[in-house]
Amino acid sequence: MADKAQVIRRNLATNIKRFREMEGITQESLAEKAGISTAMICDIEGCRTWISDKTLASLSMALKIDAYRLFIPDDISDDASKLLAKEITQEFLKIQKIYNNDIEKILKKRGLH
Repeated sequence: MADKAQVIRRNLATNIKRFREMEGITQESLAEKAGISTAMICDIEGCRTWISDKTLASLSMALKIDAYRLFIPDDISDDASKLLAKEITQEFLKIQKIYNNDIEKILKKRGLH
């Protein structure tokens, strides 16, 4: 069994390519939309490099999906993938809750909510 880091990297690479193809766009077009180089897209999809949180956010916005979906395996068939998908989803929901609470506090502080 591959370690978690390898599984995550493979899922990320596969999903970026899959969602890009579902959108019907080239690597060049995705790179332009995300504000990164085509070589970077090629390396990410080829599972040769890791990405920063900023790049992850840019890619998910360019692909019009929530970032966490890039980590969930397309075919959740083995137990390791199922567990990993569950963990990622739970962590994303925690982060989303914190973010929403922080935004609400800021809006209240500024009298906008």
